[in-house]
Amino acid sequence: MAAAACVPVRVCHQEIVKFDLEIKAAVQDIRDCPGPLSALTELNAAVKEKFRHLRDRIQELEQMAKEQDKESEKQALLQEVENHKRQMLSNQAAWRKANLACKIAIDNSEKDQLLQGRDYLRQRKTTKESLAESASNITESLMSISRMMSQQVQQSEETVQTLANSSRTILEANEEFKSMSGTIQLGRKLITKYNRRELTDKLLIFLALALFLATVLYILKKRLFPFL
Repeated sequence: MAAAACVPVRVCHQEIVKFDLEIKAAVQDIRDCPGPLSALTELNAAVKEKFRHLRDRIQELEQMAKEQDKESEKQALLQEVENHKRQMLSNQAAWRKANLACKIAIDNSEKDQLLQGRDYLRQRKTTKESLAESASNITESLMSISRMMSQQVQQSEETVQTLANSSRTILEANEEFKSMSGTIQLGRKLITKYNRRELTDKLLIFLALALFLATVLYILKKRLFPFL
């Protein structure tokens, strides 16, 4: 009877150890859980289920201990039951601490994300303001360049107009020079003609004077030297 009873006791003991190890691993998973809260809730539900199974096995072991015939075996099993209960309480305390640490970590993570979101929005707002200022500066620069180009175009138009006036003046002066050149050529021709006429007149005067002198000499010769 005692040997037959050892089999379920040993099985129950193994199941208690198995659930204890599974609970420890699940508590570590909770401690390392990065979030979100829904994932933490799922882990806690699994741990609760394991605690329920563990509690049932400890109660079964306690019932088996009370049914033992030998007082020494009974006390030994009851001592194991107490050890398992203390271990379960320790696991429950670790579970609560893990939950607290995980919730704090998740809260801090959410706060960091919120702050990062605010920083991002602030940075985005700053970037928009910077872009708006840059666009305003670029627009002002373009307007300034446009004004300068307009002034340059106006100056160019004035320069072209001045060149056109200068060209017109040069053409008019050229026409005047051509006219003066014709007048000068005509004057040169007239002067040449007058010089020729003066030479002809001098020649005629010289010939007339020579003829006059020859006539006088002839008359004197006839009167003074009639025999010649």
